[in-house]
Amino acid sequence: MSTSTPSTSLTNTTDSREWRFVSWNVNGLRAVMKKDPAFDAILGSMNADVFAIQETKLQEGQIDLELPGYTQTWNYAQRKGYSGTAVFSKEAPLQVIRTIGAKQADDEGRVCALEFDKFWFVDVYTPNSQNELKRLDVRLAWDEAYRNFLAQLAQDKPVVTCGDYNVAHQEIDLKNPATNHMNPGFSDEERESFTKLLDAGFVDSFRHCHPDAIDAYSWWSYRMRARERNVGWRIDYFLVSGSLTPNITSASILPEVFGSDHCPVELTLDL
Repeated sequence: MSTSTPSTSLTNTTDSREWRFVSWNVNGLRAVMKKDPAFDAILGSMNADVFAIQETKLQEGQIDLELPGYTQTWNYAQRKGYSGTAVFSKEAPLQVIRTIGAKQADDEGRVCALEFDKFWFVDVYTPNSQNELKRLDVRLAWDEAYRNFLAQLAQDKPVVTCGDYNVAHQEIDLKNPATNHMNPGFSDEERESFTKLLDAGFVDSFRHCHPDAIDAYSWWSYRMRARERNVGWRIDYFLVSGSLTPNITSASILPEVFGSDHCPVELTLDL
């Protein structure tokens, strides 16, 4: 799914060009490397300017990933085989930030924030509130810290942020909202917290381009042939600073790409 909108804002320069961004929760990068096609082949086929992944589940030195033409930026969890994020970019970042000041999860490798010339790019793997919402307080504290972190970055440059936010924001964003109400990822508190993030000045690019799209999901349970039946949730997002809204040229979900229980999502911006 994609759409086009007129571009103003940052496009009024002679050196503007289209940037393609891809985000994917790989649910274990080493596992995806063993599949056909492997992760590096998938990344190469997409020709993204910036490719962000979440839930890498590895530590430094556990994988030797050859990605010619890309700068690799990693953030590892202290706990082995858990969480982790990475960003592969054709341009080297000006600087990188890996923590947001949230003691609840800063040791879990959940953020890679990269500064580029015209914008900040932030890859995030949001903590899951877990069964019976037993980690909801940690999740909400993280959300507040992350929201404040993005707001601070946005005072400097516009922000493009993506990743697994572990929440379906609206009823349209999952197959069975009634039976999932107050389950992890669809509690009132998590949905309200995501609304606060949007209210802080960020735009859900997919809903901006496809306000009424249904059956558009990025995650499916491994149970009950959920992906085959498209019984899913949209919990992977690209958000942009409101000032970048005119620069959006497309926002898509890529369910044809396999290898994880999530599929990639993408965004193109004229910058």
